[in-house]
Amino acid sequence: MKTDVAIIGGGAIGASVAYYLKTMDPSLKVTVIERDPTYEIASTPRASGGVRRLFSLPENISLSNYSIPFFETFAETMAVNGQRAEISFKKGGYIFIVPPSSVDMLKANYDAELSMGCNVVWLTPDEIKHKFPSMYVGDLGAAVHSPDDGWLDPYAVLMGFRKKAQSLGAEFVAEEVTGMERHGAQVTAANCASGLRIEADTFVNAAGAWAKEICAMLGFKVPIEPLRRFEHYFECEEEIEPLPYLKDPERLAFRPEGKGYSGGVPTLAEPRGYNMEADHDYFENVVWPALAHRFPKFERTKCKNTLPGLYDQNDLDGNVIIGPGADGLGNFQMLAGFSGHGLMHAPGCGLAMAELILKGRYETLDLTRFGWQRVADGAPLPERGII
Repeated sequence: MKTDVAIIGGGAIGASVAYYLKTMDPSLKVTVIERDPTYEIASTPRASGGVRRLFSLPENISLSNYSIPFFETFAETMAVNGQRAEISFKKGGYIFIVPPSSVDMLKANYDAELSMGCNVVWLTPDEIKHKFPSMYVGDLGAAVHSPDDGWLDPYAVLMGFRKKAQSLGAEFVAEEVTGMERHGAQVTAANCASGLRIEADTFVNAAGAWAKEICAMLGFKVPIEPLRRFEHYFECEEEIEPLPYLKDPERLAFRPEGKGYSGGVPTLAEPRGYNMEADHDYFENVVWPALAHRFPKFERTKCKNTLPGLYDQNDLDGNVIIGPGADGLGNFQMLAGFSGHGLMHAPGCGLAMAELILKGRYETLDLTRFGWQRVADGAPLPERGII
């Protein structure tokens, strides 16, 4: 078959690209290749759903400044035949807390966020304690609170983008890419396990944790590796005041969820690989001590469920690789390596990719520094402090 744009990967990122392409050019033929329409082991439905503006890089702040307001009106924007695409957006806020040794770093990030119009509040340890009395603050130096941020339902976002893109004419095919064809600086076709051959003018690698496999089919390596993470659901036997989404120096990250909480402690020391096994000792050995230290009331807590998932971890610098140029290929667009930021930045990156493909340049959000050139140069562009 022949299409104008073939998007490999039908998660939130790929579906967002399809939506923006069809919105900007309804005549464009867009094909999304997704091997598992049930998304059983896809990363999107296993994400925490957090959306925040708390970053240091202007690109990530800009992506959040675009994407979060988009999520606030998502239900109406993604409605199909009058049926709203509800995503349970909760504006519960975010808070980053740091020890005294990291106050200068946090202040630099805070200043960057303020300069870009973010609603952020600086808190001293006493102010943190007053706002969240259950929190232990004796080892903290400061915090930044962003009350307009929050969390949403990842699977609902994915399905909202997918259904809207389909309603606009994007075709989703249940196929697994097993080979790629290239001729010089151009990718010519994707070959599927069923025998289907898909030719396209432009290819987008939105395969997430599996993005490196697509690159390998074209004969080059990318610094994106699958990194296992756990999303735990746990409940506390003692009452705690309403909390925002919290991230602390030990990488503890959690938020309210129903009667309890959802979150965990991701570790970059985890061996890379496609490991989807749940480690049921991880909560007790790693997460629970961090919780109980920060909130003594969590001494009495029970983990009810552990859901493993995969980050598409960019081991170069933890940020997305977007755009053409990988291995000199001009019509092969990278859009992977989000390292945990994919869902929250899906709207902004979908728009940016659509602009690149249709207009040959960024118009709304300048993500040039997140391009392939930094990979080729070995010049990482990491976030400062907590990512």
